[in-house]
Amino acid sequence: MDLLLTNGTVVTMNREREVLADADVLIQDGRIARVGRNIRTRGAGLRVLDVAGKVVLPGFIHGHLHACQTLFRNRADGLELLDWLRERIWPFEAAHDADSMRASADLTFAELIRSGATAALDMGTVRHYDAVFESARDCGFRLTGGKAMMDAPDVPAHLHESTEASLAESLALLERWHGTHGGRLRYAFAPRFVLSCTDKLMREVGRLAREKGVRIHTHASENRTECDVVRERTGKGNVAYFHDVGFTGPHVTLAHCVWLEEEEQRLLRDTRTVVCHCPGSNLKLASGIAPVPELLDAGVSVCLGADGAPCNNNLDMFMEMRLAALLHKPRVGPRGMPPERVLEMATLGGARALGLEAELGSLEEGKRADVTVVDLSGLHSTPFDPRDVYSPLVYSARASDVVHVLIDGKPVLKDRTLITLDAASVASSARQQASRIASRVR
Repeated sequence: MDLLLTNGTVVTMNREREVLADADVLIQDGRIARVGRNIRTRGAGLRVLDVAGKVVLPGFIHGHLHACQTLFRNRADGLELLDWLRERIWPFEAAHDADSMRASADLTFAELIRSGATAALDMGTVRHYDAVFESARDCGFRLTGGKAMMDAPDVPAHLHESTEASLAESLALLERWHGTHGGRLRYAFAPRFVLSCTDKLMREVGRLAREKGVRIHTHASENRTECDVVRERTGKGNVAYFHDVGFTGPHVTLAHCVWLEEEEQRLLRDTRTVVCHCPGSNLKLASGIAPVPELLDAGVSVCLGADGAPCNNNLDMFMEMRLAALLHKPRVGPRGMPPERVLEMATLGGARALGLEAELGSLEEGKRADVTVVDLSGLHSTPFDPRDVYSPLVYSARASDVVHVLIDGKPVLKDRTLITLDAASVASSARQQASRIASRVR
């Protein structure tokens, strides 16, 4: 069934960054057929949705996420990264079973959809990743994800796996899920970070990712202590080591990159490796502030992500955009992170993080119809200059302003109501499963 969104302010994010007032978006067969004014079309199956007074933009894309951790929200405050992992997150992750993982994923995708997100790059824990794909399959979310890989000798016993088992399970998941459901679900190898993986595993993942044509998604240089230990073990900086084992290139997304050496910044630029900026997480864990303006100025592709709920406490892209826009200004000046640049990180940048920039991230003919409609008429966004919608979208809009969300042209949120998930059931199941996990950890 075709759909015409009509009379909206359309933020295309195309090459010219056109913003069209009183414009239409025609969706046919899950893709954008036309964008412009006064589109006239007929057909028995055509639906018309009047979005007058609202902003139509590409769906937000999270470049780094942990759907397995959403049940642990508000349970891991006041710790730095390595203590946060060892004392809270890894014991919680080890307590997951398939039912709790499904509840965590359902809660994640419900929150993401309600806040205007249509796609994400996700890293699971070591087990039960089928449940995350099953959740995304059923609710219509666009997911690129993979199980965490953790075979280093000092990984806690409850999450440790052999190199062979880690690779075998990853390949089995890839075989089951990659490219399924019209390409909406895709696999990515997800070695957790240098300190949880052997050199053998890393090199084999680097080889397999190129052989299979899939992404690598990992953490890099998030915490100063982490970087010190990586250098002690490998003799190199984090990104330099990744380059050595084959973890750089346009098919690689590195989360965080807070503590980078100059040579590593050049490596990221020269290899076209994607960086995911997670400002909320980096602040809450006291990790630091990534050199994002410098990376962008150098031509590095940077996207945005919320990371996991326990190191952020929300998964709201509006919050991440506002933080990314404000965080760097005291150092680089008031014009260093204009809202247009930040919105690009949340849309086109996210598409690059998924390796789907030809399919997503802008409202252009032929691209997939992943669309978010936002109402900027609330008191907190009033007044604003209609000639500049970037500023209210980045600085004043909230998740509650999202009215409609489409993925592949299909509604997953309509009139602020979830269509493919039942909010009350999702919340009830999440509370029940979170309680079960907490009882196992005690």
